Amino acid sequence: MSNLDDPRVLFAAERTLMAWSRTAAGLMAFGFVIDRTALLAPRAAAGSAFALWIGVAFVLLGVTVSVLSIVQYRRSVATLRPVEVPPGYWVNLAVYVSAAIGLLGLALALYLTVA
Repeated sequence: MSNLDDPRVLFAAERTLMAWSRTAAGLMAFGFVIDRTALLAPRAAAGSAFALWIGVAFVLLGVTVSVLSIVQYRRSVATLRPVEVPPGYWVNLAVYVSAAIGLLGLALALYLTVA
């Protein structure tokens, strides 16, 4: 249980969550770039299939990071006392954004494997 009586603790946890969300989005983008760059390279089809699975692995790693960051954030927010949360503040807004990033990552992984 936190005893700081300071809303900056919540804001720090939220900034950390958003930093992990940016990392997750970056991993997903990197996976997409790996897959699409392999399509441009004049190599055998086997190399393209390998790049596909490496790209999908990066996308799924981003999804995993997104989910785990939400879990970690919720655990840290659960330790806060009501005085540390400003009245009317949407504590879960960053969680919704991170969840949307994770869901879009799953959609991207599906797109890469089907297309």
